[in-house]
Amino acid sequence: MAIQVALVGTGLVGSAILTQLALPTIAKHTVLVSVSNSKRTVFSPSGISLPLAADFVQTKGTELALSQLVAQLKEIRGKAEKTVLIDSTASPAVANAYPEILKAGISIITPNKLALSSGSALFDSIQAALDADPSIRLLHESTVGAGLPIISTLNDLVRTGDKVKRIEGVFSGTLSYIFNNFSPATPPEEPPMFSDIVGQAKKLGYTEPNPHSDLSGSDVARKLTILARLLPETPIPLPEGYLSVPTSSLSPEGLETLEDGDEYVEKLKDSDVEFEQMRKRAEQMGQVLRYVGVVDVEKCTVQASLETYPATHPFATSLGGSDNIIAFHTERYSRPLIIQGAGAGAAVTAMGVMSDLLKLV
Repeated sequence: MAIQVALVGTGLVGSAILTQLALPTIAKHTVLVSVSNSKRTVFSPSGISLPLAADFVQTKGTELALSQLVAQLKEIRGKAEKTVLIDSTASPAVANAYPEILKAGISIITPNKLALSSGSALFDSIQAALDADPSIRLLHESTVGAGLPIISTLNDLVRTGDKVKRIEGVFSGTLSYIFNNFSPATPPEEPPMFSDIVGQAKKLGYTEPNPHSDLSGSDVARKLTILARLLPETPIPLPEGYLSVPTSSLSPEGLETLEDGDEYVEKLKDSDVEFEQMRKRAEQMGQVLRYVGVVDVEKCTVQASLETYPATHPFATSLGGSDNIIAFHTERYSRPLIIQGAGAGAAVTAMGVMSDLLKLV
């Protein structure tokens, strides 16, 4: 029997998911029964044919609350071996509904980090729903590292009895791009200003509309929270989720209230001298600047911060563009197990979602 799939979210990643759902290797295992954007839903138990026109949901859909969609999916659940909701939104409302969705017997696959990096109340409700019915799953490979096998690798290490001592890496594709260009292993004769690189990253679509969201470090803190919670014993209590993670913000004081992204980049120029001084200090020591996240099990700490690394370190020499790189230090591996590659982008994020979907086959 095919897996019934309901997709919520039709933005860049959602559109890439629809494209990959149409691939023969995936389509033979699935039937798309619902597609929703932020306002409208198309629901068809007999299946929705792919590909879809760009305005399909807007023209064919009806207004439908998420709770109603969940009720409809619950009604048709018996027609398939599994029913899955793919949350491809950045919506707190959808994230908050995870316990309700799971209790309805519907598995969830998501690149949305909000629920799993939330405070303990929501996270514990999600875990309780999963524990109550072992047949349902919550899979989230794409919440950390897009399509990179970060979550699956950590799960494999833990489940096979290895002891993870430390997880360290460059988890933000945006901050990777910024510091790969601002503080490269081989410094250019005329290095660009920090604000210029942030502005370029914004033009390329690597940042959020307002770069403050990226420079605040909150995205890294969310990913660290997700990883820490996958360990048998969370290194430190995270009652407020990612808000409990000590996080060094690179966003200058006073700019966090600006709503316009272009104005933010313009005001960021006032801090160029300070960033340049940090870059020069690192260069004089033969080091580079990298924004990293660390889960240190032995020290019982989790933190996200700007750090220096030798110019010969893999974090300095192996990264390009918006790559992520994550190093697992464990008892079993005498040298760190390193995973590196594209950590952002709709196609690779959708690939991570599809890999999760195929785990249910």
